[in-house]
Amino acid sequence: MDAREIEADLTEVLVTEAEVHAKLAELARRIEADYEGRDILLVGVLKGAVMVMADLARELRSHVQMDWMAVSSYGAGTKSSGVVRILKDLDTDLTGRHVLIAEDIIDSGLTLSWLRENLESRGAATVEICALLRKPDAAKVEVDVKYVGFDIPNQFVVGYGLDYAERYRNLRDVAILAPHVYS
Repeated sequence: MDAREIEADLTEVLVTEAEVHAKLAELARRIEADYEGRDILLVGVLKGAVMVMADLARELRSHVQMDWMAVSSYGAGTKSSGVVRILKDLDTDLTGRHVLIAEDIIDSGLTLSWLRENLESRGAATVEICALLRKPDAAKVEVDVKYVGFDIPNQFVVGYGLDYAERYRNLRDVAILAPHVYS
């Protein structure tokens, strides 16, 4: 598949690479101010949050530690099932830690709500969320998100870590995937 074929799979670019980087820099300044004097443990959810977490970590001008989880709530479909399975757990003890979940997108909120409760139950001092994207119209549960990059429409999006069937993650922009690809 070449670039023209990939472009034919996309209907619209919602957020450009430049907009992503500018927003992450802005969020990093807010995070630094809010966490001044405290060490942050960034927790990313594999695989989608890899790009967001890497670029956010590079924007932060303070020491951060990073750890990763892999959870599944989608299976092979395009909608969250709400049933969460831990595929890879954290290596870090969270007791007394200031945890900041770095997330690519908040869709239904079901997985993120479960994740926050799970991490809080492990004795973290604080658990906050930084999400690059949020779909307000897709929310099934209310999730308190301290740092949000962009609110986007309830469309199937790919790029900047977001995938469909493990494809499109490496696109630099966030774009709407054409329905012919997944229907």
